[in-house]
Amino acid sequence: MSAIFKTFLKWFSIGLLGVALGASLAYLTRPEPPAVGVEGARVGDPRPPLAHAQLIGDEATEWASLDDWGNRAVLINFWATWCAPCRREMPLLQATYEAHQDRLMVLGVAMDEPGPVAEFAKSLGITYPLWVGQIDVSQSQKAWGNPSGALPYTVLVDAEGIIRWQHLGEVDEAQLAEALALIF
Repeated sequence: MSAIFKTFLKWFSIGLLGVALGASLAYLTRPEPPAVGVEGARVGDPRPPLAHAQLIGDEATEWASLDDWGNRAVLINFWATWCAPCRREMPLLQATYEAHQDRLMVLGVAMDEPGPVAEFAKSLGITYPLWVGQIDVSQSQKAWGNPSGALPYTVLVDAEGIIRWQHLGEVDEAQLAEALALIF
């Protein structure tokens, strides 16, 4: 090996080590996100307004609002196609929609572009309503009690419009069953 290559390799290795140490330090010293329900709506509060562009086919169409659904219980899931835990929980949400659609509306609110959302929903056979947006979805999450904007975030609202459950992170079957028992 030439002396120039050895010098380059040495400095490249030092730089790579520096980046790795810096990233590790940043990760280990990052602040915890604010807890759910500390800012914005909390369990027991009336639901705040919610309206976004609805996904029809692969297009975002006119805005829809929760007010359009009247007095129905609703499970709202804030998610994105690039969020691995969001993607994993969607079959459970679809199964919940199929099992309870006579008394519960499931709504996915994606912080994403319409094209990827439509493609992903089609690949999984998602049939519950999907709404899409970007900054507006982030603002809605804050109003609904998730100031960090972390995903996935799920909220259960009873038929009277009262928030009964908030969950930050991937939902599993047992957690969802326990939450649904609060309204059924």
